[in-house]
Amino acid sequence: MIKEITLMIFVANYDKIRPEYPNKLFKAVIEYCGHGENKKAVEIGSGTGKATTPFLNAGYDVTAVEISNNMSKFLLEKFAEYKNFVVITSTFEEALLEENSYDLIYAASAFHWVDAEIGCPKAFHLLKNGGTIALFRYNMISGDGDELYDEIQKVYEKYYYSFYQSNKRPVKKSKEDFKKPSEIYIGYRFEDLKVYGFRDVVMKFFDFKKIYNADEYIAFIDTMSDHRGLPQGNKLALYEEIKQAILNHGNSYKVDYIFQLYMGRK
Repeated sequence: MIKEITLMIFVANYDKIRPEYPNKLFKAVIEYCGHGENKKAVEIGSGTGKATTPFLNAGYDVTAVEISNNMSKFLLEKFAEYKNFVVITSTFEEALLEENSYDLIYAASAFHWVDAEIGCPKAFHLLKNGGTIALFRYNMISGDGDELYDEIQKVYEKYYYSFYQSNKRPVKKSKEDFKKPSEIYIGYRFEDLKVYGFRDVVMKFFDFKKIYNADEYIAFIDTMSDHRGLPQGNKLALYEEIKQAILNHGNSYKVDYIFQLYMGRK
């Protein structure tokens, strides 16, 4: 019972604290795919539905494919008023869906959990001819030279990289960088939609800034699986020292994001 309550608190925090996707991003998808009236969509890894409402409101019949039972329950409650919404609790790879039946398949910061060698061909076969795949995510941009950012990186060196041992560290990336096949792979676990038969491939970007106070930023990083996977001692020390660093800088931490939208047609 305690574990279930803890999970539901996590789900609620996840929905509250994760960044909202820009309206311009959704408009770009709908313009590319076409207005949703009489159209069917599959959302891969819906989570708490951060990217679901715009497509429901545009008239799409949305089938959410979500692996977590707790997230699925949350989605059913959140979108109970919508008659054009259903949930399948499954991985995308194993979800039973009808081929050549969907106008849109999309994923919001979730496709990296999919085995692309299975997921990309499956998405292609599920789409109708002319149907759209739309994959989007947000990228936090390194604040190189920012005093608070540098202090926080020192905390990561002590408590994060002592566990996740790696020579790689965050570096500031441009929109041109995110177009590179190697960066596409980092975000989506494959290098090019064209390899899987998709055409009219485009990538669009949207800038966003968000200011967090200390508690908000700790709540945000605690939604990340790698942070939650740290040993308890490392995690508590990491969170406490990051929180103190933000408090020491006026309880305000500005984070720059680049939202990335990657689309193609069958």
